[in-house]
Amino acid sequence: MKKAFIQLHIAVFLAGFTGLAGKLIELNEGLLVWYRLLITSITMWILFYFTRKLRRVHWRDILKLTAVGFLSAMHWVTFYGSIKESNISVALVCFSSVGFFTALFEPLLSKKKMNVVEILLGLLVMTGIYIIFQFDPKYKNGIILGVSSAVLLAVSMIYFKYFVGKLGPETTLTYQLSGALISLTVVMPVYLYQFPTGYIIPDLEDWMWLLGLSWFCSVVAFQLTGHAIKKLSAFTVNLTFNLEPVYGIFLAFIVYKENKLLSQWFFLGFSIIALSLIIHIVLLLKEARKRDAYDLIESIPSKDS
Repeated sequence: MKKAFIQLHIAVFLAGFTGLAGKLIELNEGLLVWYRLLITSITMWILFYFTRKLRRVHWRDILKLTAVGFLSAMHWVTFYGSIKESNISVALVCFSSVGFFTALFEPLLSKKKMNVVEILLGLLVMTGIYIIFQFDPKYKNGIILGVSSAVLLAVSMIYFKYFVGKLGPETTLTYQLSGALISLTVVMPVYLYQFPTGYIIPDLEDWMWLLGLSWFCSVVAFQLTGHAIKKLSAFTVNLTFNLEPVYGIFLAFIVYKENKLLSQWFFLGFSIIALSLIIHIVLLLKEARKRDAYDLIESIPSKDS
């Protein structure tokens, strides 16, 4: 159990490092995502093929996963675009709105019952983002891209969850990332026409960061999460992944000293978002205690048994 918990936190820490890597790599956001998808897709095909974790997939599901992959690719493009237009902290603050959009869209896309508490907590997050947007105008473009990224991730994760139940996580992720690579390759000429750059082939330093981003922040993080899920409850996993933006922001403070560049309005907005996170954690803990108490009562033999 302890080993699984450590593995999960390492996975979340690696996921939080994604923003720093995006800042370090000089490529524009579109090419950065394309190279990341190329390395990650090839690695996962090799890894899961030789470990025999890939299942046969019907061509209709391949087409659907390609569409979901395109949403995922656009999520990463807008996420890294947010970093390059503003900074890591602003992009990750916007990333924290994923929960709100998931709570909003999931009932519409999967017929799941709407969770009013999650909607209200999400509105608290959006209030924090709005304060930064309204009073820190230099971050407006970054915030628009960051919130767009959160919307795209929320929708793609809803469909990803469906396919995981049908095909398993390894097969779903491999085909989704491959679909993301193919779809981004198709639109890349148009993208480069709209956002031209003279820097297309990464230099040695960028290759090193791209390999680290793809192997550690994607493949290794996925593997660690997969191992941890087998030993830990879904509650613990969800609770821990709530910390991903927090890890990333503190890393940005340490490495790039972004805390010295941000205004009081950012910290006010971030405090409101942190408050929503704390409330969510408290509610999850209460729910877990109630569930444990119910299970304990159910386990007590009745007089008739």
